[in-house]
Amino acid sequence: MEQPIVWPAPTPVRAERRPVSEDESRRANGPDWDRYADEYQDTHGTFLGDIGFVWGPEGIGEAELRVLGDIADKDVLELGSGACQCSRWVRTQGGRATGLDLSHRQLQHSRRIDESTGVVVPAVQATATQLPFRTGSFDVVFCSFGALQFVKDIDVAVGEVARVLRPGGRFAFSITHPTRWMFPDDPGEEGLIASQSYWDRTPYVEVDDATGLTTYVEHHRTLGDWVALLAGAGFRITDLVEPQWPEHHERVWGGWSRTRGLITPGTAIFAGNLD
Repeated sequence: MEQPIVWPAPTPVRAERRPVSEDESRRANGPDWDRYADEYQDTHGTFLGDIGFVWGPEGIGEAELRVLGDIADKDVLELGSGACQCSRWVRTQGGRATGLDLSHRQLQHSRRIDESTGVVVPAVQATATQLPFRTGSFDVVFCSFGALQFVKDIDVAVGEVARVLRPGGRFAFSITHPTRWMFPDDPGEEGLIASQSYWDRTPYVEVDDATGLTTYVEHHRTLGDWVALLAGAGFRITDLVEPQWPEHHERVWGGWSRTRGLITPGTAIFAGNLD
């Protein structure tokens, strides 16, 4: 008889708001994704699809939004690719997609899905602040709720995207909508009560009580911060999509839910071209 999967009990953590370095962010988030990868894919894999491209917990996909534009015969890089579900979809549309993720375990899941689907995505383990590619290697770079919220030196990461793109290349990414940082990460009605400043950019940090090690870091930027970052790196912003919660969508994913999604946006999708 097949044995049920038993996830390890979560380690007690304390939440803090304090400055962190890029090195501390990376040392926390890489192992965190390795620990969480199996549970993540077991919980969300069906929703994401082995060959599927959704931009966020609302479940709205690239097939509907067409944020990337025409990807046929294009060289495409996915940052924070996880198990490369989005990149696999890109390949079925004629794009030459490559995945990149900080988590070794997520990339092992990508190899597993490569073998089960027959749609193979080349992927590398690396960080968004040091892309291991030559200048001008790609036509499109995208990130679907992947690396960018976990990067401290975001100006370096956006600069790296600009470096590896060809002239006129397109960059698109989805993140937690910046206004969500005013509210508790609660899918219920408590998550609709603003309790902290939108302009407080102090990172959210989780620390293992037993070891004192930082285990998770997430960074907040305002809408204006993102506009300035993109413009400063030479991008002309063409789209800011704030997906509405679909009428019959009932899935709860972390702080995303129908209760909140009908009232306030949960996801922001930026897209622009390199001038």
